[in-house]
Amino acid sequence: MTQKIPMLDLAAQNGPLREEIRAAIDRVIDSNYFILGPEVTEFEKEVSEYINVKHVIGCANGSDALVLALKALGIGLGDEVITTSFSFFATAGSIARSGATPVFADIDPVTYNLSPALIEEKITPRTKAIIPVHLYGQMTPMDEIMAIAEKHNIKVIEDAAQAIGSKEKGRSAGSIGHVSCFSFFPSKNLGAFGDAGMVCSNDDEIGTNLRSLRVHGTGKVRYHYDHIGLNSRIDAMQAAILRVKLPHLAAWTESRQTNAGRYNERLKDVPRIVTPTVLPGMFHIYNQYTIRTPKRDELQAKLKEEGIASSVYYPRPLHLQNCFADCGGKEGDCPETERACVEVISLPVFGDISDESLDRVCGVIKSHVASL
Repeated sequence: MTQKIPMLDLAAQNGPLREEIRAAIDRVIDSNYFILGPEVTEFEKEVSEYINVKHVIGCANGSDALVLALKALGIGLGDEVITTSFSFFATAGSIARSGATPVFADIDPVTYNLSPALIEEKITPRTKAIIPVHLYGQMTPMDEIMAIAEKHNIKVIEDAAQAIGSKEKGRSAGSIGHVSCFSFFPSKNLGAFGDAGMVCSNDDEIGTNLRSLRVHGTGKVRYHYDHIGLNSRIDAMQAAILRVKLPHLAAWTESRQTNAGRYNERLKDVPRIVTPTVLPGMFHIYNQYTIRTPKRDELQAKLKEEGIASSVYYPRPLHLQNCFADCGGKEGDCPETERACVEVISLPVFGDISDESLDRVCGVIKSHVASL
């Protein structure tokens, strides 16, 4: 029987760390600090050093991180925030949850990230921020984004949920915008054993606000509140587990990059297959290895028949989602996004996938193309 190839093998990643993780969990149990406490403080310090950001605030998940970022910047009812239509729901959902209106701009078809060239035409007097998403593990060109923001006196929130460790010209994802947000969902390159997230800033005032907002908006005196915040604290248990994993992140990233290179080599001469492009100065961490091809759904079905997992991120643009109908989006508004939604497919790229498995995946893809 042909062995199945999963999209991600967490057992292969977590197995070698089992005893170290158990020791970290025991450390939390022995300390009796389950909410915030020393494990969270140390994890925040370690991530601060890893991505070179002054203020790092652990929170409950990546979605809350975005909401906290918007709240810390005072963005709410009547405001507009420009973002990509090609992202996970939480990017735009957080804007709506804050009372603001998401304004969708189209993507660069090469990187799938928000196109800086299309942002300014979306700016109005109500625009208060831009949220670029570092999709699949490659950063949006931040110099261009920050120049537009400075010109129009608006803020930038980096959605780096898929991009911890990614870099542009040596600068880490999450270290350039006014605020940045991360997710440690278990399938991420740095994944917890449940939900967990982080919001960061190099601005002292924003950092102070974020620390208050994640604990209901509490002030300096207990049970006195300066803001209306959230109950969004990263669990001490998750922080302890992530502390075990963080030192391995660089090696895991290198393995993903190696596997991406193997895919690129095997697929480079295959017609009607577009492999990922890494822009100059970018350090791509391959949270996903995403290709595009005609008749994508047929390819996914063929992969499934062969026991090979794959995923589509994302099959429907945000501007065409029913929940954002009030934003007035219609077909044709973001043509590159709409085209990507019917052509992209992400392949297994986790560090422990074997070369033989990569060959099998590429063989099915070549067979698919030959049948077109």
